Formats: sequence, structure tokens, C-alpha cells
Amino acid sequence: MTRRLVYETHMHTPLCHHAEGEPEEYAAVAERRGLRGIIVTCHNPMPADYGHAGRMKRDQREEYLRLIERAREAFAGRIEVRPGLECDFFPGYERFVEQQLEGGPYEHVLGSVHPHLPIWRRRFAKDGAFKAQQHYFEQLAKAAESRLFDTLSHPDLIKNMTAEDWEPGRLMEVIGPCLDRIAATGVAMELNTSGLNKHLPEMNPGPAILREMCGRNIPVVVGADAHVPERVADRYEQAYDLLDEAGYTHVSYFLERRRHELPIKEARASLTPESAARTAE
Repeated sequence: MTRRLVYETHMHTPLCHHAEGEPEEYAAVAERRGLRGIIVTCHNPMPADYGHAGRMKRDQREEYLRLIERAREAFAGRIEVRPGLECDFFPGYERFVEQQLEGGPYEHVLGSVHPHLPIWRRRFAKDGAFKAQQHYFEQLAKAAESRLFDTLSHPDLIKNMTAEDWEPGRLMEVIGPCLDRIAATGVAMELNTSGLNKHLPEMNPGPAILREMCGRNIPVVVGADAHVPERVADRYEQAYDLLDEAGYTHVSYFLERRRHELPIKEARASLTPESAARTAE
């Protein structure tokens, strides 16, 4: 039997109000896909003035951890179920997020810049698409420099709200220096397969940025950003192909907030093909 090696590193729960399925259902898909485990990374609570309801409430932390513990017990000896968190980065809210993470049992913390949120658009999207794109990548660099996060998630998400003006080549003079700053921190970046389901159907980030990341030795973590159980490890094999083409030989993951590496060849070989996993349902 092939040894289980791979984790789903980015997935959600109904507490964020836009995901479906209990953690046990995600773990069941992970088991069929040949994964070693799942790391639950639902959206962190934010203050009321942040103005976004698609996340946990501030008093739901213990409920969230109980959901994860329940699934961990149900799948003990079969699939690892570990607690993580996806946290928003927004200038002025760094200390709030820092306090939220202090002493928490989170094993993988994603840092996200969400340019579709009203608070972000009001402040950073007033002067056209190109300026918004500049703001976005500047904030990714600041998120890494805050040292709050292990991995920067879906790190070209801005392309989905500025698809008509998305030209990575023109932006490289902005993106390149931001990637230099991220590389200096040692923070990882995510290859998020859910981008294939968005307005501009391409993984986040696209190939051009992946190549630039690889050239700077920025570690990469693959995640599906699963909001329904069926998307656990969705198109991971395709993600590994993209990483190969960009020059990567290893993929990273975090446990207890420590980075581990896995050869892409071994990661790919350990997975049960998606078609076979569906047949096993």
C-alpha cells in the first residue's frame, strides 16, 4: 500500500457561512484520495467595523476547535485532522490578528488579502485596476513581513476582480520587488487550485508568478481552498504539473507551524486518482 504523505492544507467549515459539510465529510474524501490528513483553516473572526459576515464570529473559537476535535477522534488511526486558521491581512488590524493567534493551537496559519471585500475596495480600489493591483501585491509583501503567517494564500487573487486589466508581464516591475521582500522573510506562498473555478479560470498564482517565486526559492504550499467536501485535494496532480513546469522539485506543508518539504514526485505518486476516489464513494 502506498504511504500517505499529502495534506489538504486549505479548507473551511460551515462557521464561515459560505462552506458546506462537516469536517468529518472532508476527512472522508481525504481518506479516499490517499491523503495523510487535513488541516482545517476556516476564516478568522474580525472586529465589527471590518464589515464582513463570511467568517466565524468572535465567540465561536471554542465551537470551531470542538468541530475539529470531533473529526479528529472520529478518524483517529485513519486520517489526521489538525486545526489551522485563515486570517485576513489588512493594514491597521495586525495587532488584532496577532492577539487572536497567541497561544492558539493552530498548526498552519494562512494569511490572505481579500480584495473583493467592501472595506478593501473602499480604501484601495478607488483609482483604477492597475493601482489596485499595485496595492494588492504591496500588501502581500507586508503580510509576509508581519511574520504572522506561515503561508500567503491565493497570492494573485486580485486578478479575478480586475480580469479585464490583468497583464502579469506589465505588473512584474511591481510584483518582482514584492516577491523579493516575501523571499527575505522565508514565508511560503500557496498554489491554490480553486482559481480554476473563478472568473479568470487559472490557479492562484498563474504560471508567470510561479516561475518568479521559484527563481527566488520561495517555498510553495498546495491547497484546494475546499468549501465543499468534494473539493478536498481537487486537481492536486495538475498543480504538481504546474510546479514542475515552473522549476519546483519540492512542495511544502506545515505542522505545528513548522515547514516540511516533500518531493513532488513522491507527493503525486502517493495520491489515489480523483476518478478512483470518486468510484470508492
